[in-house]
Amino acid sequence: MKRFLLLVILAGACVSLAAQKWLPLRQHAEAQTYFKNAAAVVLLDSIGVNVRENGSGSFDIHHIVYIGTTAGALRHRVIKYDYDPLTAFAEFRSVKVYKPDGSFRDIDLSKAYDYAAPARAIYWGARQIMIEIGHLESGDIIDYQINKKGFTYALLADAEADAFFNSGMNIASCANASAVSNADDEERFVPPMRGHFYDIVPFWVSYPTVSKIYSIDMPRDKDIQYEFYQGECQSSIYFSGERKICRFAVNDARPFVSEPNMLDFYDVAPKLMLSSTNEWKDKSLWFNKVNEDFDSFASEPGTAKKVNELLKGKTGELEKIAVLTHWVADNIRYSGISMGKGEGYTLHCTEMNFTDRCGVCKDKAALLISMLRIAGFEAWPAMTMAGSRIEQIPADHFNHCVVVVKLSNGQYMPLDPTWVPFLRELWSSAEQQQNYLPGVPEGSDLQITPISAPENHYVKLNITTAIDADGKLKGEFTITAEGQSDGSIRRTFTSGLRAGWYNSLEAELLRVSPQAKLLNVDYGSSPRDYQAGPIKIKMRFEIPDYAAAGDGLLLCKLLSSSLYTGFRSYLRINTAITERKYSFEDDCSRDVEITETMTLPAGYRLQQDEQIADCKSEAADFEGSLAQDGARLTLKQRLILKKRVYEVDDWEGFRTAVNAYKDLTDKLLVFVK
Repeated sequence: MKRFLLLVILAGACVSLAAQKWLPLRQHAEAQTYFKNAAAVVLLDSIGVNVRENGSGSFDIHHIVYIGTTAGALRHRVIKYDYDPLTAFAEFRSVKVYKPDGSFRDIDLSKAYDYAAPARAIYWGARQIMIEIGHLESGDIIDYQINKKGFTYALLADAEADAFFNSGMNIASCANASAVSNADDEERFVPPMRGHFYDIVPFWVSYPTVSKIYSIDMPRDKDIQYEFYQGECQSSIYFSGERKICRFAVNDARPFVSEPNMLDFYDVAPKLMLSSTNEWKDKSLWFNKVNEDFDSFASEPGTAKKVNELLKGKTGELEKIAVLTHWVADNIRYSGISMGKGEGYTLHCTEMNFTDRCGVCKDKAALLISMLRIAGFEAWPAMTMAGSRIEQIPADHFNHCVVVVKLSNGQYMPLDPTWVPFLRELWSSAEQQQNYLPGVPEGSDLQITPISAPENHYVKLNITTAIDADGKLKGEFTITAEGQSDGSIRRTFTSGLRAGWYNSLEAELLRVSPQAKLLNVDYGSSPRDYQAGPIKIKMRFEIPDYAAAGDGLLLCKLLSSSLYTGFRSYLRINTAITERKYSFEDDCSRDVEITETMTLPAGYRLQQDEQIADCKSEAADFEGSLAQDGARLTLKQRLILKKRVYEVDDWEGFRTAVNAYKDLTDKLLVFVK
């Protein structure tokens, strides 16, 4: 009997050791300096894809994680995985926890949950699978495997993607929603471009990673093109009978260290992109055909009546385009639910969009295309990636749908009814330097939107004040703005109730000083009418005890340093950083002009030296001065920011200009008598 028990124990130990294929990986990690203090170390992060002839894939996902600290244990006590049931099915295949002494426990897979993922604005039925690991300790190792079948779209798994930027253009979505519950319905796992395979694989890591691997096993005669961006990997292709195996690997990967205001991770961190599609023109032709075949843009009486109503009295080409674009932008609520087959890449029909008056970006785009066609224009849908670059490898890196309309000169003009509600633009300049792919009948290559000139987004702030010997400040200011700047400053009127307008404007002064009093405000007769002209606001005010006064001294700051800072996104970029490794971005190109004149009490003069600044670069220009003439102190500034997306080489010019701007306004001024 004892001999029998010994054999059972030895057999169990052999099974345990055989299962611990990660031992060499852990031994390698233990020899690295990062191992000692890491909250967790990923020993293996592996995805193996078996691709079928029709383009669908079976994904074997294998993660092995070493727990280093309590923080690492807390982070990994629950495992979650996101998937889109319209395109894929996912389940846990195995979950084990190994203890330092070699023992292990299997996690009961029957306790895994498959549930609706949290959603906001877009309710397309995204799901998560989740399983609780339970109590973990330092030295434990989690070894889990997930199987997913279908096809993948990288952004669907990006937990940090904002719902607005993930705005409904999942080009990979395909299926009849009623069939999602039928696990045997293999057809829903076939990509929209049948037979084609693509993937976008992030290769950056959050924890030190010993081995990160992505491999594809696919039919030998299926072409594939790929590129590894922003880093290096080991790659290989070899043949095995009728199959072709591609393998990509990175060893000893360190967590990617981000910089403030840098571009999206997909634009700066290591990634792999693969596609069997030859060129973007093929995708363009497909996108055009699938929506024309679906008859997405057919006219219907109610929409035609509205178009005729909107165009009454309108004669110019751009005038007609503008009124239709802004009507769709302002009147279609952003909210989306799944409508079934083809959700994501087929655009809903005209009658549905016009009747429901709600939808996501593709619904807004579809309705605008329908209305433009009713008006006699040639208009088509286009795909874009809001917030990130699209590469030349034609993988489906899209999250947003827009419109292109053909002008009388034959040129295509991009329009975006999703991003221009109550904005004096037809294409939001918050999307400048952004790639897009038109779905036009002749096919198109990848396009990019141009830089919008800074003067298209000017802000002009003129302030006139007088300060007395007791420190009381009285004055008025006028602010005017255009483009993106107009939208930011006008938001008080376009998004707030009329009853709250005064309080919102007064709040701008209260940010300067809690003692500020708004005496009078003039914002015109209809500040909500953004199409009538650039915003203009004039306020009169007084601020008791604005300056510290006494013993022949006055101490205060200029009002412009604190007034209407909301639009000045460049002030939220940390210009104390002297060098950058990665490209960076601001909200928009911009032209900011500020003039502030302060009348001083008799006999007071500025203790500091007068200042003059003048700097120019490819990224930004600045000129400014601070000088006193008699009792009048005058500040003049003009800051020109020339792009939205900046290269690393632009940093010195950008920070020099912005720092010069700050230096003139942020200082405490000392006046002596």
